[in-house]
Amino acid sequence: MTNWRAERLGQLPPYLFVEIDRKKKEAIAAGKDVINLGIGDPDSPTPEFIVERMSREIHDPANHSYPNGAGHPDFLDACVGFFDRRFGVTPDRTSEVTAVIGSKEAIGHLPLAVVNPGETVLVPDPGYPVYTSATIFAGAIPHLMPLRAGNGWLPDLDAIPAEVAAKARLMFLNYPNNPTGAVADVAFFEKAVAFARKHNILIAHDAAYSEVFFEVRPPSILQVDGAADVAVEFHSLSKSFNMTGWRIGFAVGNASVIAALKSVKDNVDSGQFNAIQRTAADALNHFDHVSVRAMIDLYRERRDIVTAALTECAVTVEKPGASFYVWAKCPIGYTSMDFISMVLDEVGVVLIPGNGFGNCGEGYFRIALTVDADRMREAMARIKTVSW
Repeated sequence: MTNWRAERLGQLPPYLFVEIDRKKKEAIAAGKDVINLGIGDPDSPTPEFIVERMSREIHDPANHSYPNGAGHPDFLDACVGFFDRRFGVTPDRTSEVTAVIGSKEAIGHLPLAVVNPGETVLVPDPGYPVYTSATIFAGAIPHLMPLRAGNGWLPDLDAIPAEVAAKARLMFLNYPNNPTGAVADVAFFEKAVAFARKHNILIAHDAAYSEVFFEVRPPSILQVDGAADVAVEFHSLSKSFNMTGWRIGFAVGNASVIAALKSVKDNVDSGQFNAIQRTAADALNHFDHVSVRAMIDLYRERRDIVTAALTECAVTVEKPGASFYVWAKCPIGYTSMDFISMVLDEVGVVLIPGNGFGNCGEGYFRIALTVDADRMREAMARIKTVSW
């Protein structure tokens, strides 16, 4: 029988989350009360002011035809306004911004737009798996940049071999970071932009968690002078407004890269539903809405519950400055999979193994702050009973 599976799929790293999902389903089938701290999907509903706007937009016949692939004018205006108010940067609406069907889609398509087969792409490790898979689908070669605790989970750009930098076409960055919750400052972005200029590398900065922060607002790489010459940035409404299922975001930055991304998208999708875009515009125009900030307060409370409990268990953990993840070190003597499997088997709490995000994540685990405070306390109480 013919095997229709393309060879490129065999180049993808193992997807460990399939095994975790299997074990979770087995636990549920056995009657266990499972608390899932694995999924990065907000548990609160989309704010009511957004839902109400959508209820009006969906009844407007003007929104029922094909959308403009580059984005509805209202949404693009809102993207520019958001960037101006939030970062003090005003991109050109026509050439430097485009709507995307969630930032994951845009990240997946970007290498097809800017990277040639055989070229090198610099990918953070640990990191969002799509950076590697998108590189492989484009026929390019991923070169992993280790992220270490000692360097604040930032890549050591000086450690990238000169011969690798010379071949590199694209570099992925992601701050606030998934899975570590680390935040980069402007000084790091300045160094990254200088590195990219020196080696003629495009930076793709995934800023999906820029609005899920606690103490300090994370910066944009485009705040660095001249960054738009060598960088694009991806923003998403998924996490900021609890709109994961709505699939809406935008890319902003270098005009030639935005044009190339538009060209790919023109050939593979027809844009996002105009009702969603116009509703998303209203959300961006109210990014500091009281209901949005209230969600951050919930995540902060949960973060503090988790980090305090893990510290009591002598687990090495730091409070993340942003994102809704806590990244912690496994107890001595346990691999990532050994530890999360033990916790799931013994107390019915689902965690994510750090090596699911790359080899440099081995020895760590990730907790998603996506259950309510009482349920989070219950999960932590259970973990305290695990003997390691």
